[in-house]
Amino acid sequence: MDLNAHLYAIGLPGPRQEGSADAMGFKAWNLARLAAIGLPVPPAFVLGTPLCARHRADPAAFRPHLRTLLETQIERLEAVCGLEFGSERKPLLVSVRSGAAVSMPGMMDTVLDVGLTDATLRGLLRVTGNPRLAWDSYRRLIQQFAEVVHGAPAEPFQTLLHDAIAQAGVSRAQDLDFRDLSRLCRHYQDAYAQTVGQPFPQDPAQQLLDATAAVFDSWMSPRAVAYRRLQGLDDGLGTAITVQRMVFGNAGGTSGAGVGFTRDPASGENRLYLDFRFNAQGEDVVSGRHAAAENGRMALVLPSVLSRLQSVREILEREFGDVQEFEFTVQDGVLYLLQTRAAKRTDWAALRIAVDQVTAGAWSPATALRRLDGVDLAGIVQTRIEAAGTDRELATGTPASIGVASGVIALDAAAAERFAQTGTECILVRDETRSDDLAGIAAAQGVITAKGSRTAHAAVVARQLGKACLVGCNGLRVDLERRRVVFGTQSLHEGERITVDCGSGRVLAGAVRAFVERPDVWLDQVARWRAIAGPALVG
Repeated sequence: MDLNAHLYAIGLPGPRQEGSADAMGFKAWNLARLAAIGLPVPPAFVLGTPLCARHRADPAAFRPHLRTLLETQIERLEAVCGLEFGSERKPLLVSVRSGAAVSMPGMMDTVLDVGLTDATLRGLLRVTGNPRLAWDSYRRLIQQFAEVVHGAPAEPFQTLLHDAIAQAGVSRAQDLDFRDLSRLCRHYQDAYAQTVGQPFPQDPAQQLLDATAAVFDSWMSPRAVAYRRLQGLDDGLGTAITVQRMVFGNAGGTSGAGVGFTRDPASGENRLYLDFRFNAQGEDVVSGRHAAAENGRMALVLPSVLSRLQSVREILEREFGDVQEFEFTVQDGVLYLLQTRAAKRTDWAALRIAVDQVTAGAWSPATALRRLDGVDLAGIVQTRIEAAGTDRELATGTPASIGVASGVIALDAAAAERFAQTGTECILVRDETRSDDLAGIAAAQGVITAKGSRTAHAAVVARQLGKACLVGCNGLRVDLERRRVVFGTQSLHEGERITVDCGSGRVLAGAVRAFVERPDVWLDQVARWRAIAGPALVG
């Protein structure tokens, strides 16, 4: 195999290897399309999906070849950025991102801020003049490297972070100053050595090699395999890897990270659906570990960026011919796009979007029917609460889906699967959901989380599977030791029944009567398309 034949470039000088979505992965393929139409995409190089197969076949034998590929391609990235990977004066930092030929949201790994060391951190300080950015990025890399490359647990690092927040007398990580963060980095390095059994690597080239190998390995992670089984996808597809210049959403008050949908993926409403966190990196939004997003401030602080996103929304739908989910970063008021893909949506939303697109003339009826292929149109319903007094209200949260679901409380994926196996409907209640909870989400009727946003990976999966889902529930505390949940002042044990109402954003005690709504007007439209054109329309 000619390994160089499976290298691709986005925004880099020199000859451009022509690729396909299967070879580059859909993430990189779509990024190349965005760059080609003039949208702001940080430059990158791509290791194609066939290289994943080479790595899987014999990781040790492939490692020297992988190192050579990375060394040659990083030089191309350095040339266009005017920075040098590993430099102590003007360091280039990169992200290492997975990207299969099919969309698998949150099932594989990413490592950000690769290239930061004790030495290059001083160079980042010189280049940016932003000590908080430098130390915050370093502590993120240390933790992510431990988790992704070595499979270390997040808890030791999360505990240290919570202790630092408490000691500083602030309420969240964004409020820690550079002195707090520099101390935290030292503690993180100690925790890294204790959990991994070796010091944090100070060789940027070694970091890049190890991160790339780990992201290749994440193709066969249990959650990725489980997702492919659920979706009927082939294990042989493999993932590509995009190595991209870092842009920093954690650079201060006019920076941040977000995820947007060009239409509401739950209801199908034709509006920008957005979650954004200030002074954050992308993992803060999609991981589900953090509180809900700060969308209201965006219109006040970054109105020009929000306006630009509205125009990007229209460009994306026009370019890709479908509703898109996209990730973006804002650094010092400048917008960068990092990903776009066809949006995962509820069946209700899929139907409404198809009808709206045909009505607007954007899709033909034939296209709409093809997009609805595989959707159980006869089974599309939305449940709504008839009435429920406030005396039954346990908590409120942010709806990430539609509908109503009742069931007994399940506090982890294993419990949800046990209840499902006995025919007992359940609601998965978590402090935060992770991609590892996929089996539990699939087994449950609904999902409730104390943290997270509507666009966190687990919420995206829950929505796609048609589960009622509330995120960021106020006053919710999960006590795994006692197998109970606390909603404000009320305590319920695992196995007690609750109801999730996405219409009102409420969690209610017990089961609640609901009525079923069918989208008959939209279904009539689909029936007319079929009746007019007959079987040829579907084919």
